[in-house]
Amino acid sequence: MADIVGVRFKRAGRIYYFDSAGIELEVNDHVVVETTRGLELGWVIVIPSQVRANGITTPLKSVVRKAEAEDRERAENLEEKEKETLSSCAELIAELELPMKLLSAEYNLEGSRLTIFFSAEGRIDFRELVRQLSSRLKVRVELRQIGPRDETKLMGGFGRCGRPVCCATFLSELRPVSIKMAKEQNLPLNPMKISGICGRLLCCLGYEYEQYRLMKGKMLREGQHVSTATGMARVVGGNVLAETVLVELENGTTIELPLNEVTILSETASLNRRRGIK
Repeated sequence: MADIVGVRFKRAGRIYYFDSAGIELEVNDHVVVETTRGLELGWVIVIPSQVRANGITTPLKSVVRKAEAEDRERAENLEEKEKETLSSCAELIAELELPMKLLSAEYNLEGSRLTIFFSAEGRIDFRELVRQLSSRLKVRVELRQIGPRDETKLMGGFGRCGRPVCCATFLSELRPVSIKMAKEQNLPLNPMKISGICGRLLCCLGYEYEQYRLMKGKMLREGQHVSTATGMARVVGGNVLAETVLVELENGTTIELPLNEVTILSETASLNRRRGIK
C-alpha cells in the first residue's frame, strides 16, 4: 500500500493527498507535486502515519521531489510575475468593458499555466479576454469565477470581532451555515449583526450550534408547569448556557432557578392546573 501524505498549497486551504513515492517526509517539508495544473509547490501537513488510507479511494498523483532552493526561488519569482500579470489583465478588462472584479492570479511552478480568479454579479463571457491574455503572455490561461465566501477566503480581512476572518486563517473548508443556527442560539435575526464581510451568514454561527442544540434539549418549554421549593410555578424562560430556568410563581413573582431544582409536573397535574383545578 502506498504511503500517503497530505499537502496544502495555501494557508487555510484544503488538504490534498498524494502518494509519497517512497520519499521520507515530515510535517512542514516543502514538496513539488504533480497536479491537474502541472507541477506545484506545497508543504506537508499530514505525514503517512497520520493518514487513514481506507478513507481515500481515488487514484493519487505522486510527490515529485522535496522542494529544492531553486524551486522556492522560482516560486518567489512567479509571485512577482503574478503582480505584473494582474496589471495587464486589469487593462484588458477595462478595454473589453467586462463587468468583473479581478482578485488574484496564480502560476503553476513551471510558469506554463495561469489561473485568474475573479468575482462578478452574473455570468461573464470572457472568451475574448482569455484569447488576448494567452496571446500576450504565451501561457495557458484559465479564468475562474468565485462566490462571495470564497472571495473573502482568498483576499482575507477582519471580522466584526476584530480578528482576521476565520476562513482565511484556519477554516480549510467552508461549511453550510443556516439561519436555523442563529435561531437555536437565540441570536438577533438582524442580517447586519449575523453576517460577515462577505455578506453571508457568519461561519462562527456553526461553532457552538451543536452544543446549543444538545443543551436546549435539556431545557424546559415555556408554559410548562413545575414544582419548586418555593411552590408551584410556570416556566417563562431560561438560560441555556447557565442551565437555569426562569419561573413565575403563583403570586406573580419571577425567580431564576438551576434546572435541577425544578420538577416537571405530570401531564394530568399540569392539565388540572391550566383548568384551575388544584
